[in-house]
Amino acid sequence: MTNFLQNMAGMGGMTDQVIATDYLISAKSGIRNLAFAITETKTPELKAALREQLRVAVERHGEISNYMISKGYYHPHDLSEQLQVDINIANTALNLPEQ
Repeated sequence: MTNFLQNMAGMGGMTDQVIATDYLISAKSGIRNLAFAITETKTPELKAALREQLRVAVERHGEISNYMISKGYYHPHDLSEQLQVDINIANTALNLPEQ
């Protein structure tokens, strides 16, 4: 059923890539926000709790990145390859049927 819906939406197998990319972007945003919060916090206990959350967030970012690299969705060390992936995604989005 999922493949049928994906094909109907014109996305084929891209759903995993879209979800993973969104998750990676969210993880990066969380890391930035936690780092900012640490600099704005004076309470040692709160700083320690935020540092632990930051450690976990960085670890999670690594896991997401590794998953995306293994699937060929993310090429952080090859800008031209990543650009091609991004262009393909943009073209797919532009060709989605309007609802």
